[in-house]
Amino acid sequence: MTESWTPDRRPSLAGRLARLGFTDAARAERLLADAERETGAMPGTGLLDALGGTADPDLALDGLLRLLASADERGVGGDLRGALAGEPGTRERLTAVLGVSAALGDHLARHPEHWRMLRDGPAVPAGPARDDLLAAVGADPAAQDPVAAAPDPLLALRVAYRRRLLALAGRDLIGVADVAEVAAELADLAAAALEAGLAIARAEVPEHGTCRLAVIGMGKCGGRELNYVSDVDVIFVAEARAGEPEVAALRTATRLASAMMRACSASTREGDLWEVDAALRPEGKAGPLVRTLASHRAYYERWAKTWEFQALLKARPVAGDAGLGARYLDVITPIVWKAAEGESFVEDVQHMRRRVEADLNQRTADSERQLKLGPGGLRDVEFSVQLLQLVHGRADETLRSPTTLVALSDLSQGGYVGRDDAAALASAYRFLRRVEHLVQLHRLRRTHLVPDDEDGLRRLGRALGLRTDPVGEFTALWRRHAREVRRIHEKLFYRPLLRAVARLPGVEARLTPEAARTRLEALGYADPAGALRHIEALTSGVSRRAAIQRTLLPVMLGWFADAPDPDAGLLGFRQVSDALGTTPWYLRLLRDEVTVAERMAWVLGSSRYATDLLLRAPEAVALLGADGDLTPRPCEVLRSEALAAVRRHKKGPGGPGGPSPQGETAGGRPAEEAVGVVRGLRRRELFRVAVADLLGLVDVRAVGEALTCIATVTVEAALQAAVNKIEMEAREPLPTRMAVVAMGRFGGHELGYGSDADVMFVHDPLPGADERAAGRAAHAVAEELRRLLALPAPDPPLEIDPNLRPEGRQGPLVRTLASYAAYYARWSEPWEAQALLRADPLIGDAGLRDRFRALIDPVRWPGGGIGEDAVRQIRRLKARMESERLPRGVERRLHTKLGPGGLADVEWVAQLLQLKHAHDVPGLRTTRTLDALDAAVEARLLDAGDAGVLAEAWCLATRIRGSIMLVRGRASDLLPTDHHRERSAVTRVLGYPGTGDLLEDYHGHARRARAVVDRVFYGAG
Repeated sequence: MTESWTPDRRPSLAGRLARLGFTDAARAERLLADAERETGAMPGTGLLDALGGTADPDLALDGLLRLLASADERGVGGDLRGALAGEPGTRERLTAVLGVSAALGDHLARHPEHWRMLRDGPAVPAGPARDDLLAAVGADPAAQDPVAAAPDPLLALRVAYRRRLLALAGRDLIGVADVAEVAAELADLAAAALEAGLAIARAEVPEHGTCRLAVIGMGKCGGRELNYVSDVDVIFVAEARAGEPEVAALRTATRLASAMMRACSASTREGDLWEVDAALRPEGKAGPLVRTLASHRAYYERWAKTWEFQALLKARPVAGDAGLGARYLDVITPIVWKAAEGESFVEDVQHMRRRVEADLNQRTADSERQLKLGPGGLRDVEFSVQLLQLVHGRADETLRSPTTLVALSDLSQGGYVGRDDAAALASAYRFLRRVEHLVQLHRLRRTHLVPDDEDGLRRLGRALGLRTDPVGEFTALWRRHAREVRRIHEKLFYRPLLRAVARLPGVEARLTPEAARTRLEALGYADPAGALRHIEALTSGVSRRAAIQRTLLPVMLGWFADAPDPDAGLLGFRQVSDALGTTPWYLRLLRDEVTVAERMAWVLGSSRYATDLLLRAPEAVALLGADGDLTPRPCEVLRSEALAAVRRHKKGPGGPGGPSPQGETAGGRPAEEAVGVVRGLRRRELFRVAVADLLGLVDVRAVGEALTCIATVTVEAALQAAVNKIEMEAREPLPTRMAVVAMGRFGGHELGYGSDADVMFVHDPLPGADERAAGRAAHAVAEELRRLLALPAPDPPLEIDPNLRPEGRQGPLVRTLASYAAYYARWSEPWEAQALLRADPLIGDAGLRDRFRALIDPVRWPGGGIGEDAVRQIRRLKARMESERLPRGVERRLHTKLGPGGLADVEWVAQLLQLKHAHDVPGLRTTRTLDALDAAVEARLLDAGDAGVLAEAWCLATRIRGSIMLVRGRASDLLPTDHHRERSAVTRVLGYPGTGDLLEDYHGHARRARAVVDRVFYGAG
């Protein structure tokens, strides 16, 4: 600072400072004027240019002026000014540091002599960092167990650490050291600090000589890829020295480890270094801080999870007894790669993938600014690389580097990752780590957030060499890298699988078939050879279809792997693709609408029921695009569509074409054709509801209502088709009115995917009609309806079950309204009145339906309610049903319908309240279970808490039954416990972390519901 500042130059200085990049040129001008008055000198052109070339010229100027003032006080100002004027390298390094790091500027102000760490020539003190930091705390680096002797070793350690950190930052910020070198040096500096911290600990623990203690670096420290400010992850291993008791030695080692951690993390007037985190040790924070080598081995051989072995990929001895540390690696390393062959490996890998995805999907408000955990962040890169190492490193020892960039290069050279992808990923990783370093250097604080203020973004952009539009250019570059990382992360596991089987052109190395099978196994495919055949069939060839499939499959294979049954998902996808492969819209839809492809993968990999429906009507894949397309359609809309189909196929009297001599039309069999169309409609609507259910778009009530509506429309259309056929054959109108009464779950609007349609048939002869002829015609219609719906067809069967009619199977299939009235007046049992509680005349002649409803209302809702004798009879019947109707050998607690706290328990409580009180409480006059419980609460017949317990148990049991049907394609009332894949699939579809969680939740709900049943239904307690 030697140039004088003449008055004639003053007016141009502010403009020059602004052009150099100072954001507050006027303030900078004032600071320079104050400095000139105090020292009599102004910065020369070279120094001003250097300040203007920094990331934040204003910050750099502040730091420089404070450093000069402090250096003058300590008598080193002259040397500093001389170096700034005559050593361009020193000037560049010093100003670069001051323009990025306010924290290192503060350090230089406290220790101005440390500017020499940034001089031309050797940038760091001679000798390794370990020796330097040990000497700083007064320990002998050559000693077997160095012990600190400095008067204030914590302070000395921090000053020496930051002195070396300053030298490294100077080389980093002018580009002499790249990101990988910087990260490695930071890890080595952390290891040296741990060694010095251990020397301080030995000074606190006089009996330290009774044990050996090794510090194993984990995470970024172990992988030699540490940040400027980061928790340092460690594991401790110890052993007693010869002749020393092990228990006492371990206590001493624990004291040493604790003291070492404090030495690094304790706050002083020079701040702290960083937290030492030992949470990656066996059993985590619940486990002992220090273990013997034998204890470590026993834990990892018996109890460790796959994620713990993933963490051990980066294990490296960093401090303490080097021999013990080396023996630790010798013992643990083989266990890591042997564990990758264990039975739970696939499940654990899938869980880790889902956990990472869940972390990414449950973001905080700052998630978009996250360099580490945000989408396309550092964690994406690291997790992808580590997962591929675990999968393929067991057979290929060249893939076992603990350093991310080295491992990524090895994976590329081995053909496990494409060269272009590896290069893009490495470039993005270097960029993100560089930004992370710059963000942390500013205040020397542990953070992974990109600043959200203009000044912070400008500083980052300029530090990266972006000068035209630092904020805009940086933001665009960051987002581009993040998108690229996320894209590659999503496909990294899957793209090479295609090259293994599809014989694609290109120079990139391909996975061998063996490696491809290994990767598919790791993703959860039970039949990797079969999966490879499907991939080959879908992607081979030069057609446009194959080209699009090669684009789709890498991501879809991952989505299949996230589903409960990846093999079924891939097989279903191939089958649907084969069926629609020549349809132009299908692959275009999957390619352009990511939601369709993702939902399709989940549905095909989760539900055999939905997959069967889709295979029978592949065009229904178009429904997957929007939530609105998956909303169950209104019943009236479906009814209009179904009855229109029946009208189109109606022939014979009153219809086009007239009858043929054989009673059929020349165009074919109209009834069968009409019902075929209606069953196709039913198939489509069932798929709509099933997918909405699988995706969590509808609740239990909505599913039951939608399935009931579909069944109602189907039966009504079949009834009309049957009437048309009988009329055509008889060549006269039907001599009677007909109605179909829905019973059971059908009448309760609570149908499940596998439910039969319980019905009763009622007819009422027209005035003047012969009753016998009317009866024969009605019976013929009912039988024809059942036949039409039982014909072999690609849709799931709709079984018509009329066995709840009076006299059951022994009674007539169809009765007149008068016959029903006579029967219920003379012979009806209490259980039949109970069955009528769920009777809903939904289909057929409107007047007849109303008359039937008027007939049964006094039977099911008797005036004054049922008497005590009837109540006792119902209770006995319920108790007998519990003991007799459960299948032999079935555990009662697992039966969702008849088990304690199951569906029957809840429904019988509601029905008993209806039988006793519905005559006086209009709200109880409903066929729906949950509505009846709500009405009972409103009428103060049932405690609201008890009703809530019953409703929750009923809804959970209903959801479980529905999920079992969706997963298996077959109905069951039993909670799945045997078949692992089915059990896991049902658990996943229901949204539970594990099968144990599902069983625990169900048993808890059922237990509480049964307690209410015992009290309310049986009157116990």
